[in-house]
Amino acid sequence: MLLTLHARAKINLYLHVVGKRADGYHLLDSLVVFADLGDALRIAPSRTLTLSIDGPFGAGLPASDDNLVLRAARALAAALAAKNLRAEGAALRLTKRLPVASGIGGGSADAAAALVGLTRLWRVPEGAVDLAQIGLGLGADLPVCLAARPSFMGGIGEILDPAPALPNIQMLLVNPRVGVSTPAVFKARRGAFSAPGRWRDGLGDAPALAARLARCANDLEAPAIGIEPVIGEVLTALRHLPGNLLARMSGSGATCFGLFANAEEVREAAARLSVEHPSWWIASAPMLNGPAAFDHDAPDA
Repeated sequence: MLLTLHARAKINLYLHVVGKRADGYHLLDSLVVFADLGDALRIAPSRTLTLSIDGPFGAGLPASDDNLVLRAARALAAALAAKNLRAEGAALRLTKRLPVASGIGGGSADAAAALVGLTRLWRVPEGAVDLAQIGLGLGADLPVCLAARPSFMGGIGEILDPAPALPNIQMLLVNPRVGVSTPAVFKARRGAFSAPGRWRDGLGDAPALAARLARCANDLEAPAIGIEPVIGEVLTALRHLPGNLLARMSGSGATCFGLFANAEEVREAAARLSVEHPSWWIASAPMLNGPAAFDHDAPDA
């Protein structure tokens, strides 16, 4: 059996830090969606567990023991062993198309794809293990990446509620090719905690969504800019693009996004920005306003 799964980019349309637990973990409120672009993970049977990495950003991500894909695979194998279920090996090949450590959940989405794919490869009985619980032990973004649908995310990432109906919208993603440490960004955050930003009603069109999001924020944006000022330059560039409805940073950075009403506007914006800033990573894609299934290929016998 050979499988190829697609791990799509996760975008925080807003991210509020609403509190902090006694153990130091921050409590979050965020609207998470997925863009129709991302990495690809190919999974093939093997006697051992191995990982190879290629793709445009493959060189920046070692296939070492601390790689999140391998950690996810080993965590799943351990959970199965605890229930006397067998986990065999697998040859994993990750094609890395998203920037590394960039605030769009690339590593978490890759790990989620590994968990989903390996349960198929290893023929794990449905419900035998809790993938979301396994994922949460690896990172706050894992549960929402496993759910792979627009969701309000709460707690430390483990509380997921369905998002209301969202309109069709185009996204322009921009990364200035700098890495930002998530712990460093949280440590640099100052000020009071925010109130939750979520809402219940659906929004009919792209301008309505942008207007509603403008009442929210990314509480990690200012500390991230303090660490890497170029993030502020990216946001300024996005805000000056014709057709841009909203510009904001995703996650803990450094990737930022702009929202556009239609595909022609976002293509023109991407072309213009690529000329003005040729060293930046720039990609456009529609936002998936429904389930972002991993869309694994039909398995080969």
